[in-house]
Amino acid sequence: MPLQCCRRTLLKIATTGMACGAAGGTSLGADEDGSSRDAVPGPTILLKSGWQTVNIGDIAHTPGMLALLEKHLPEARTVLWPIVVDDAVEKMLLTRFPKLTIVPRELRTHKPVPDEAIRPFFDRCDFYLHGSGPNPMRVDHLRQWVALTGKPFGFGGVTFPSLDQKLAELLAQASFIGCRDTKSLELLKQKGLRGPTLSFAPDAAFACDVLDERKALDFLRQHGLEAGRYACFVPRLRWTPFHKMDQWYRPSPAKIEETERVNEATAEKDHAKMRLAIVRWVRETGLKAVIVPEMAYMVDLIDPLVFDPLPADVKEKVVRRRSFWITDEADSLFRRARAMVSIEMHSPILAVGHGVPAIHIRQPEDTWKGQMWRDIGLGDWLLEIDESSGDDIAASLLRIDADHDAARAKVRAAMEKVAALQRAMMMTLRESLSAPAR
Repeated sequence: MPLQCCRRTLLKIATTGMACGAAGGTSLGADEDGSSRDAVPGPTILLKSGWQTVNIGDIAHTPGMLALLEKHLPEARTVLWPIVVDDAVEKMLLTRFPKLTIVPRELRTHKPVPDEAIRPFFDRCDFYLHGSGPNPMRVDHLRQWVALTGKPFGFGGVTFPSLDQKLAELLAQASFIGCRDTKSLELLKQKGLRGPTLSFAPDAAFACDVLDERKALDFLRQHGLEAGRYACFVPRLRWTPFHKMDQWYRPSPAKIEETERVNEATAEKDHAKMRLAIVRWVRETGLKAVIVPEMAYMVDLIDPLVFDPLPADVKEKVVRRRSFWITDEADSLFRRARAMVSIEMHSPILAVGHGVPAIHIRQPEDTWKGQMWRDIGLGDWLLEIDESSGDDIAASLLRIDADHDAARAKVRAAMEKVAALQRAMMMTLRESLSAPAR
């Protein structure tokens, strides 16, 4: 459907609301019983989240933030304005959050949106909340909100890798900025940003609680897995090959060349370290290993990079995920694991969110998000891949297994800190909703 909305469609949105979501959801203009939205107390928040669906971590940002809003601002309504939400993710979100409104499909885009198409939704919302992400996403959409409404906005768990003058001028108008790592927070302070409340607010994915128990239990039965008797291993290339994936972001030719060159030089040596950790895990604990993807591209690489080179005796106790999945099924598998080793960042976040000890192997090409492990007290489980051997990774994993109660207690302490920081961010949001316009 084209982005331009006809006058009749706009009138329908503005007067009667548009039912959003194929699997459910609510109308923005009226309740299911026909009562006006204006008769319902509480604010309406426009949540900007949902950057891609080829990554279970990027999917997890959205239900995580929705869970936080549900818990801490139960009186608020939420309208989701994503860049991408496919049918499976939409069904997952509306199953867990049946009152959620999602903007129509023609507005779910990485491109500019006409003022007349988005204005009816802006008019109905009181606050623009930018959800967790690797940097400020679709800043033009935020500028559109500011220009058309003058209403408040804020950021919840975002990394800020840089700050130029133009972005700084926009951020200065924010009600609050929750940085998902302390490096980002320090950068904003060093740059002298004034105006918004600045804080450390860990990634909303920590609060993600979507589950697909049926699929996960079927997977366990199919592969002879028992809860608490397997570790998950999540591989990753240095640079994500977006040019090989079906999604909206298209890198430049120079970036494609760099991606191919760096990945070719590092993929084997990185995953040799993961393989050694798998070998020692299987042989020294007698437990199984499950190799799973965080991103869709890795499904085809699990065998050549990780599984195929393993010794025959180890392969007997290694399970591979042979197709991509989404966050609810992954969450249900992770929550039953004994431990995790991941070169990706968000699978460990999901695991820790369910009390499972998780080691993050950070690559230098990745963003600052790995800093979160230090920030929440899990620095011992953050290993830099260029400074760590396979034996280092294995030793850290085996220590978790040897004193599992202590490792679980460490995770609980970390999650108590995360919960307190996220609660503080939600309270700042509540205060911002009642504050006079700036």
